Amino acid sequence: MTSTGTILAVIVALPIAVLAIVLLRRRSRAARRARLMKLPFPDEWRAILEQNLPPYDRLPPELQERLHGRIHVFLAEKNFEGCGGLALTDEIRVTIAAQACLLLLNRKPSFYPKLDSVLVYPSAYVAGAKGVFGRQRNEESVRLGESWHTGAVVLSWNDVKRGASDPRDGHNVTYHEFAHQLDQEDGSADGTPVLDHVSRYSTWAEILEAEYQDLTRRTRRGRESVLDQYGATNRAEFFAVATETFFEKPAQLKAKHPELYEELSEYYKLNPEEWQ
Repeated sequence: MTSTGTILAVIVALPIAVLAIVLLRRRSRAARRARLMKLPFPDEWRAILEQNLPPYDRLPPELQERLHGRIHVFLAEKNFEGCGGLALTDEIRVTIAAQACLLLLNRKPSFYPKLDSVLVYPSAYVAGAKGVFGRQRNEESVRLGESWHTGAVVLSWNDVKRGASDPRDGHNVTYHEFAHQLDQEDGSADGTPVLDHVSRYSTWAEILEAEYQDLTRRTRRGRESVLDQYGATNRAEFFAVATETFFEKPAQLKAKHPELYEELSEYYKLNPEEWQ
């Protein structure tokens, strides 16, 4: 074979080799996740869910078992770091993992592929001018949570517990920030996560945009809504707020905004109204 032929053979073979490596890694990851999801769920963790995840007791047994498996995978794949002097405990890790995995419960789970670390502060924290990860800000601000496309979610533990303890107030910082992670999976924080089918994007855009504009008008006029006014900030925040409301005030959301409820129900493949 000539040198030119050898080079061409290498050029052809290289992408095939790379593809083979990618496929092997995916199969290995899938096999590892399958093993993790079959692990026994500790009684101590179950007690944490009963205390800190009120919908847990109302989930059908099959959904409880599915949640257990997803929690095992999440805890195995994501790094937790205590910040501001916070000592991490199983309660902190399991509570956050459970709320994050509730959003994945009936969907084909990608387990937040861009997320590497969960940083947990004891309470509300100050994000300085450079931000938690060095990102430039105009000014310091007090925050309950953040979601970054660079691989981290930041949470205030006091606010995680507060949001979990009252499942009907419409506020849950964990749901909010992990909804941002779902939104950011396609590289854009625009209020449109990755949907199952291309045909669904037009309906999603039509309904979510109409609801966003409605909340914007209501907020501008000082009128109340079942959706928190913070959702009028931008479309990404609207999706995060709508997710909080969907899981915490499903009956009210369905009554006041039935089309929005149906879109979110189709996306999450859940009907939280059944758990109320």
